[in-house]
Amino acid sequence: MRLPEKFVGRMQALLKEEWPAALASWERQPYQGLRVNTMKISTTEFQKRTPFELEQVPWTEDGFYYSYGARPAKHPYFYAGLYYLQEPSAMAPAACLGVTPGDKVLDLCAAPGGKSTQILVRLCGEGILVSNEINMARARALTWNLERWGAYNAVITNEEPQRLGQRFAGFFDKILVDAPCSGEGMFSRDKRACASWTDYSYTACSKLQNDILEQAAKMLKPGGRMIYSTCTFSPEENEGVVAAFLERHSEFQLCELPDGLGWAEGQPQWVQNFAAKNLQLHKTRRLWPHKVRGEGHFLALLEKLPEKVQSHPQIESMAGIDSSESMNKAQENKRAQGLAEINEKKLAPFAAFLEENLISPIPGPFFVLGDYVYRIPIGLPALNGLKVLRFGWFLGSLKNGRFEPSQALALGLRKENVQRSISFLCTDDEVIRYLKGETLFAEGQKGWTLVCVEEFPLGWAKQTGENLKNNYPPSWRLTEDI
Repeated sequence: MRLPEKFVGRMQALLKEEWPAALASWERQPYQGLRVNTMKISTTEFQKRTPFELEQVPWTEDGFYYSYGARPAKHPYFYAGLYYLQEPSAMAPAACLGVTPGDKVLDLCAAPGGKSTQILVRLCGEGILVSNEINMARARALTWNLERWGAYNAVITNEEPQRLGQRFAGFFDKILVDAPCSGEGMFSRDKRACASWTDYSYTACSKLQNDILEQAAKMLKPGGRMIYSTCTFSPEENEGVVAAFLERHSEFQLCELPDGLGWAEGQPQWVQNFAAKNLQLHKTRRLWPHKVRGEGHFLALLEKLPEKVQSHPQIESMAGIDSSESMNKAQENKRAQGLAEINEKKLAPFAAFLEENLISPIPGPFFVLGDYVYRIPIGLPALNGLKVLRFGWFLGSLKNGRFEPSQALALGLRKENVQRSISFLCTDDEVIRYLKGETLFAEGQKGWTLVCVEEFPLGWAKQTGENLKNNYPPSWRLTEDI
């Protein structure tokens, strides 16, 4: 491939004797990766069932390389959300963030959703993930990927970081900032990134990255951790951004990142204004494509030091219940009961659906916006005034006195959760017919039926007694055979 001359000269100056090896890395086939959805299937079981040759990615236990020429995006397991296709180096940031069950996590620049799905696995269905994407077209792709994954404790927003910063001050335990950048690390994988490189300014990119980090810092709890990552080589956008941030924020420090994976230390000498200062920039990491089996990436793990005295604005929940521990308990119970009374009648069709179609109930709290029913994560702050695409697990719609279940509900359930289901082998033609939106001719008990590939849900159909009326969303349907 033909690299921009200015880029070549710059990289030669930075890498010196390593430049020939780096140059050769742009001539090889890009490494392909997938990450298993261990909320639905274990990595061991997945390896037994998959037709692909897999080799584990060293920096994450659920990530695998697959051989060039394989077509995992054309397999029914992909549509059941059993794995996410992700470049191997891009699996590193979320793997290093240290997310644990129950954390409140923000993925600030989340589309298309790979890192958010990785965070959800580590939350194990507990806590809250807020996935934000400022670009609406990319936010739609983010929504599709999270719903296919089976997310049920994720909120999806389409907001500027500054507006989120005003609402979520000191709220999150962990924050991931995979910042917009000049994209140099993706040249071998995306020819468009190479072709458009001259349109980017390191100065403009680093200013945007600094602005994003400023807002992220406001939203992180004392004692919380934040990872900053890019897919570029530019020191101005990497060590330079981190150094400038640390200069402004004495309450933050850099944390250690893994050794022994082929990752190189950060290079403080590449940032002249900060080279002589003890900012410990060597703790950052660079993933070079000539040193790892992946594309270029940069990582910095930042910790916000604990405060002796913490004071944050009170945050109201979606139910209108003040989260302050000092609130009178009697008042809290009264207001909570009032919410249940308001929604009970409107939610009656939803409650009837659960009783008729599910074996075990879905626990609340529930939230109704217009005709849409959500299960919201516990502890979610008030989101009024923000552009929210999903308030949590989108369960379905209330229409003319009845409830119609969503695709997100189907993908978040298990086969054993429902009264009626039908399963097909992944090699069965009926799977393709279902994914194309066609009617399936199969007899059964009337009612909503969960269509599965083996035991993994694909979506809903309505059993009439003689056939299955397809309810696979039109925007999700296949237009060709796989």
